[in-house]
Amino acid sequence: MDQIAQLADWMMNEGRRSGDPVKIVSHFCASLIDAGVPLWRVNIGQRFANPLLIAWGVVWTPDGTESYDVTHERMLTDGYVGSAFEYVLEHRHPLHKSLRGLDSETDHVSYLEFADQGGTDYYATLLFYGDGSLHGCTFVTQSKDGFSDQHLKMIEGALPALSSAMEPITMRKSSESLLRTYLGNGPSEAVCNGTIKRGERTSLEAVVMFSDLRGFTALTDLADEDGVFDALNGYFDRVVQSVETHGGDVLKFMGDGVLSIFTIATPDDRTQQCFQAARAAQSALNGLSALNKDRDQQNKPPLDIGIGINVGQVSYGNIGSPGRLDFTVLGGAVNVASRIEGLTKSLGHRVLATSAVAEAAPDLFSECGLHSIRGVARPVQLFGLIERGL
Repeated sequence: MDQIAQLADWMMNEGRRSGDPVKIVSHFCASLIDAGVPLWRVNIGQRFANPLLIAWGVVWTPDGTESYDVTHERMLTDGYVGSAFEYVLEHRHPLHKSLRGLDSETDHVSYLEFADQGGTDYYATLLFYGDGSLHGCTFVTQSKDGFSDQHLKMIEGALPALSSAMEPITMRKSSESLLRTYLGNGPSEAVCNGTIKRGERTSLEAVVMFSDLRGFTALTDLADEDGVFDALNGYFDRVVQSVETHGGDVLKFMGDGVLSIFTIATPDDRTQQCFQAARAAQSALNGLSALNKDRDQQNKPPLDIGIGINVGQVSYGNIGSPGRLDFTVLGGAVNVASRIEGLTKSLGHRVLATSAVAEAAPDLFSECGLHSIRGVARPVQLFGLIERGL
């Protein structure tokens, strides 16, 4: 069996089963070098479906192998526009280019950078996946003779096997990233681990934070569609960033509401998670204040929010019909968080919490008295967050 056939066998068996892109690309490059291909730098780019990222990939050099992510914004920069990746994906055929005698005015910056580092020849080509998607890969050499036709033939001959090893990883990363984007970290992990049957649930203790945009109905009446979406995105961005920065997990958006939890893994975590939720609420208020400064400069109306925080037992899992499920959190602790958020405006505090939460951060809250809450037999002691600005 020749070296390329051995490489193909490894890729389609051990490599594919490993699920390790760095290991796969490292072995791929080492095998091609052993076969006589003078590689110096290899970049295996993978496109995938994700609202936040458009691609990921693995770069190999003699000094090591590492993975990277590509945002949608980067695709609009000079790093991608005019590059070999753009060329092969647009034209759907390989590109072979000498790195000698380049023109600094017309040649892409990547060619110039590789030439400055001793690169002599460049080859970009495609990976074809079973779902019809195309992915790019590039090869650079420092050999004084560049890549020969035989070298390129060996590279192309090994690519189907590389595709077979990398495709399941890309598909899995794409699915996981989409689940994480739409469900949040905790639910996406549960679904990936097999919690997918209707009625499957877990009981756990958590701090529940419910945020709602005040005056949303009036905003929708006054603003056009673009204005409404702009306001919602700005508000959601500040709340989500604050929750995730402080270790919480955003479970869902409900109209203009945001439901988040801070999971309590052990009894010792309870105080810390209550404190983190309070800090997240303060961070959300500060973030909204900064957003409103920008909105004021654009002659847009300010936004305001109400936040309710509670802690207690919740049920975490799947509800819905056999053909359409939702992963959510339910329970009395959730209902109380939602209902005390509704009291924020009348009590004059943008953030209200139950005593169980406030006790974990007494310096952050002031007492607001006992208040009746629908669905709760006895009045509940509430505390307002002492707001500390930027």
